[in-house]
Amino acid sequence: MPHDHSHHHHHHHMDRDAGDSRVAWAVAVNMALTVAQIVGGLLSGSLALIADALHNFSDAITLIIAFFARKVARRPANAGMSFGYGRAEAVAALVNYTTLVVLAIYLIYEGVTRFLEPEPVDGWLVVWIAVLALVIDVATAALTYSLSKDSMNIRAAFLHNVADALGSVAVIVAGVAVILWDWTWVDPLVTLMIAAYILWHVRSEVGDVFGLLMLAGPDGLKAEDVADAIEAVDGVEGVHHLHLWEMQEHEKTLEAHLVIAESDWPRADSVKSAVKALLREEFGIGHSTLEIECAPNACVGEARFGHGVSGT
Repeated sequence: MPHDHSHHHHHHHMDRDAGDSRVAWAVAVNMALTVAQIVGGLLSGSLALIADALHNFSDAITLIIAFFARKVARRPANAGMSFGYGRAEAVAALVNYTTLVVLAIYLIYEGVTRFLEPEPVDGWLVVWIAVLALVIDVATAALTYSLSKDSMNIRAAFLHNVADALGSVAVIVAGVAVILWDWTWVDPLVTLMIAAYILWHVRSEVGDVFGLLMLAGPDGLKAEDVADAIEAVDGVEGVHHLHLWEMQEHEKTLEAHLVIAESDWPRADSVKSAVKALLREEFGIGHSTLEIECAPNACVGEARFGHGVSGT
């Protein structure tokens, strides 16, 4: 049996290394692309190309943060960090979204300035570089897609790549508009669209990250439902001081005080085991800490959720 375990562990380790090397490749490619786009943007006078470059650069940075956060998150818990390092990924995602907001605001400022004072743009150069960018974005998205299914961190990076691919398509459109009709205004318009997209994207994603860091209850799991289910267990007279949160993504944790009826006190341990089994099987809560109190000696007037006193 131990042999089986080590084999599984080895397989998991290989998966993990493959994931790491994919992220590393994606970083290298995005960095190279950023340089190409910035140079191209400066030479061609295209702000949209530079906007796309900044977006790509933020991608490369996201991926670098994601890469190190993945490594940090795997470190075991110790005396100083008894909860482990799993939240490193959420912190990384928050840092990344914050930088994106700053970039988007800068792009909006530049784009509006360009509308007021248009500048000439070399359409062909813009189109060729944007096509190159599109190919690379699609490749990077393919690299990170399979990893994105179970990590908010990598999912953020994957969504960035999809956004980048769309950004590149928009830049190609801007370049074509310059070549065919000499419409330089399309370029700052595309820049503003990229900026707006970045802001929208952050708004839709940052809530989950924030919730995790603020110890919010797991998505789609109502603490009331969990408390009611616990109280329905035979022998449980009440539950209070209940805390329900996610230690890290996909790791639900619960702690609570259980009030055991006096008549059931001799079998308090089996009542507690029944509650733990219920939490695991019904709600997927693998880690629960339960304090048992005999009804006559239970805390008085305690709040059902959190630390406070009820009614305050």
